[in-house]
Amino acid sequence: MSAIGPWQLLIVLAVVLLLFGNRLPLLARSLGQSLTEFKKGVKEIDDKSDEKETSH
Repeated sequence: MSAIGPWQLLIVLAVVLLLFGNRLPLLARSLGQSLTEFKKGVKEIDDKSDEKETSH
């Protein structure tokens, strides 16, 4: 059994696009918002750890 070729990948992507095409913008927007919130959380943790280091 060989690896997935470019034609098989193209067919799978076409099927996914047909099935979920109308929801893709919503999914992308949700993913972007989640990523932004995650980055904010990481930055807050970094800022708090920097404050602790400088106060000691």
